[in-house]
Amino acid sequence: MTDIRDLALTAKAWPFEEARKILARVKEKTPEKGYVLFETGYGPSGLPHIGTFGEVARTTMVRRAFTAMSDIPTRLFAFSDDLDGLRKVPDNIPNKEMVTEHLGKPLTSIPDPFGTHNSFGEHNNARLRDFLDSFGFEYEFQSATEWYTSGRFDDVLLKVLNEYEKVRGVILPTLGPERRATYSPFLPLCEQTGQVLQVPITATDAAAGTVSYVDEASGETITVPVTGGRCKLQWKADWAMRWTALQVDYEMSGKDLIDSVRLSSQICKILGGRPPESYTYELFLDENGGKISKSKGNGLAVEEWLRYAPPESLSLYMYQSPRKAKRLFFDVIPRSVDDYLTFLGKFDTEEAVKRLENPVWHIHNGKPPQEDAHLGFNILLNLAGVCHAEDKSALWGFISRYAPKATPQSNPILDRLAGYAVAYYQDFIKPHKHYRLPDANEQAALEDLIGELEGLASDALPEDIQTQVYEIGKRHDFADLKAWFRALYETLLGQEQGPRMGSFIALYGIEETISLIRRVLAGEDLASS
Repeated sequence: MTDIRDLALTAKAWPFEEARKILARVKEKTPEKGYVLFETGYGPSGLPHIGTFGEVARTTMVRRAFTAMSDIPTRLFAFSDDLDGLRKVPDNIPNKEMVTEHLGKPLTSIPDPFGTHNSFGEHNNARLRDFLDSFGFEYEFQSATEWYTSGRFDDVLLKVLNEYEKVRGVILPTLGPERRATYSPFLPLCEQTGQVLQVPITATDAAAGTVSYVDEASGETITVPVTGGRCKLQWKADWAMRWTALQVDYEMSGKDLIDSVRLSSQICKILGGRPPESYTYELFLDENGGKISKSKGNGLAVEEWLRYAPPESLSLYMYQSPRKAKRLFFDVIPRSVDDYLTFLGKFDTEEAVKRLENPVWHIHNGKPPQEDAHLGFNILLNLAGVCHAEDKSALWGFISRYAPKATPQSNPILDRLAGYAVAYYQDFIKPHKHYRLPDANEQAALEDLIGELEGLASDALPEDIQTQVYEIGKRHDFADLKAWFRALYETLLGQEQGPRMGSFIALYGIEETISLIRRVLAGEDLASS
């Protein structure tokens, strides 16, 4: 039997490809620090969002792939840049007037507008940890405030000061003339106001470990140490300093940070560090193909996805084609759920090498749950629509007849799907249903369908039902079979697209389907029933 480690070393799935880069980086040996370090970053001026989930989920997939091919210990740091000065008051918080009074201060120095923690930064950090914990991620939370103020960054901060002009030389060509004239990688923290100051640095003293600036209010020259949390670094220099100090081995980031990765990597080398292996993922698009913006709120929030689908389907969406721009809106959810079910259903029958290519291996760390879900999400959506379901118990009445051995207790995945299907139907399908009456040709075909269904046993297989539906479409005057199925969807289900009719009829019931068709032929308004 081939060892999974041997298979992992040649597996083609992108997390394994990334893991092999890391293994080559460390030359298949444990680094001096004792572990391979993965990192994800978090800006705590806002609450965790779907991009946060995606970055941690994808990084975790690479970490798991690395663990499958090596015994080298690993750690994952979720690093919060909570010493950053707050530039803008978020729209979605209480007590905005109070927070406005503290603009410019580090997030961990601003009172918590929610009144639950010692600071706004601590509140959002707690939300981040709760968020990551809810998905079962394994990580270690790290705070920039703690690292700066404890002195753990001091050695590398002094290196930045020693290489002050070289660091500036990396950044200055990327700035406009006005910004170039005042740029410094160091941002002093004002002792009087507590604000993170973006002021010109008038002098540096590498031997003393200090920088100087002119106080705008008094005109006095102020000299402060760059160590002990008295100064913070600007973004690109800060990222490079962190990579160097922590010896980060792997960090992924969005396409919008390509230039930042390049510049920070240059600075990291100046500081004597080695930039981490990196991976650039594409950004998500909204329903119209535009870029998602947190400030615009034109994307899909994690909690919105999880109202209509299991978290595993969101993990799958993050796994698939991370370097391809994808729409992230409500209409992608049903397909993602059914894709997840398909991959889950294949897993147990696949050879070991194929399992490593299956996304559920990466979603479930090689141990996906075993359950015959019986039904896809889209067919549950159509069932919810035809029986106007208000809760999942209405669906279970049909499911139990279709799959007698299935129960909510023995099939928890299917039970969850039924609940999600009802929620999705109520919010997105029901408001847009539009039934139409059949024309003369369609009426004849529907009457023919009744006759064929009456000749089938109540427990007829979906494939046998589907065959009869096909034959009726061929017998009548339709341009093609697509037109026949579209007629079924529009007259019986009130929508332009729909399920495989054989499977749907088997689930809904032959007698129930006959009754539904007769109501349509009688001209009944299904939308009002």
